[in-house]
Amino acid sequence: MRVLVLYAHPVETSFHAAVHRTVVEALARAGHQVDDCDLYAEGFDPVLSRQERIDYHDLARNRRNVDPYVERLLKAEALVLVYPVWNFGFPAILKGFFDRVFLPGVSFRMEGGKAVNNLQNIRKLAAVATYGGARWKALLVGDPPRKSVRRVLRAQTRPLGRVPYLAHYDMNRSTEVTRSAFLRRVSKEMERF
Repeated sequence: MRVLVLYAHPVETSFHAAVHRTVVEALARAGHQVDDCDLYAEGFDPVLSRQERIDYHDLARNRRNVDPYVERLLKAEALVLVYPVWNFGFPAILKGFFDRVFLPGVSFRMEGGKAVNNLQNIRKLAAVATYGGARWKALLVGDPPRKSVRRVLRAQTRPLGRVPYLAHYDMNRSTEVTRSAFLRRVSKEMERF
């Protein structure tokens, strides 16, 4: 299966970089063809420009600045997001990817004034996230990233079955033991993805 991994962390020596490596290596061991999209390393610009917003609904023009990313998304059969949760949301670079690449004609199409799911090629979806705070804090604010993955992205794609959401909470107080256990969990989940 062709898996697009969207990775959004700027520090190559971080624990999240180890999470990213674990995801990519486990998917490859399982026989998947991995398209590893490291948004920071690729220099992805998350800012939706004025002209891009003007051209947003113009299907002949809206892809022109992000077409290579659109093509990668459209070739994928699965999508795995790997990101830290900052301020109870996605990192700006990942949110910008959704704003600039999940366009009309790409992730949805308009029919009779309603948005209709268009990413039928994405049959599997998963997310691997780290949170600085405890799980109860994320739950207190509604855990927006989890809901975005399990509700919004799921509605734009066609996952068959469950949508794994692997989260390591309380990174501010994590230990080598908790981090190692999380990496093992991620590896097992990605190997059976």
